[in-house]
Amino acid sequence: MKFSEVINPELKENNNLLIVDGLNVAFRWRYKKVPYYTNDYVRTVESLAKSYNCGKIVILADGGSTYRKNLYPDYKANRKDRYKDQTETEKQEFEQFLAEFANAFKRLQNKGHLIVKQRGLEADDLAAWIVGKRREFGIDETWLISSDKDWDLLIDDDVSRFSTVTRKEVTVNNWDEHYNFDRDMFLTFKCLAGDAGDNIPGIKGIGPKRAEQLIAQYGDLFDIYNACPIDSKYKFIQELNENADRLLLNAELMDLESYSEQALIEADMNLEDLSSKLQIHINGSN
Repeated sequence: MKFSEVINPELKENNNLLIVDGLNVAFRWRYKKVPYYTNDYVRTVESLAKSYNCGKIVILADGGSTYRKNLYPDYKANRKDRYKDQTETEKQEFEQFLAEFANAFKRLQNKGHLIVKQRGLEADDLAAWIVGKRREFGIDETWLISSDKDWDLLIDDDVSRFSTVTRKEVTVNNWDEHYNFDRDMFLTFKCLAGDAGDNIPGIKGIGPKRAEQLIAQYGDLFDIYNACPIDSKYKFIQELNENADRLLLNAELMDLESYSEQALIEADMNLEDLSSKLQIHINGSN
């Protein structure tokens, strides 16, 4: 199935917004070893906007995370290891990939789409902040374009995600097809299990299954935290008792909805200017 065929006939003509996880989407071509992808990238983004009846497109860039590094200096430290042993050819290929990405951004910007980037700020936080302000901007439906499941923290009645990798949608209506817990327990699940990709450890011995069991038995992360110490002979429960504070730190690292604005502030993002740009882009006026 082509991206242009991903059409949801139930969506009516309205003020919908497409939010694109810029670099995340670009890696689709990186993994396929396609060196020149600017045109395909632009076509993909605009095709998805058409498919989801989104009249406005916002593409977000990653600039690192001042907020998370301040909280946890080892945040994403593991990613440096991926590139330290690159050959000269691999380095050149990666430079070409980034050059194409920059070209795609420039092309989209020239076509009137809004690009948002800020040093020290991740696309995740920008997306969360915009989603949190969506009603102020008069947005009816928001479609998130990313393969990053972290963005599922933002799913709501009017916010859905499409992955360019799995080509699947995550919505309120099909949440149970993707997860074995309610939407409001997703943060708790992540805090317990951690996020290896971002170098955020969970509680030792607790993987997805045990996290689901703890949620079913105790509730959200604060219920679990308050239940500690839990009387148990199991090693993973003893680890939980000894490291319960890890849940609170992980919440600060992973709770996009609660801490996105703080992340923007610590990255020196001008919130008034950003709000004005979004208002003009979405509605044509301040």
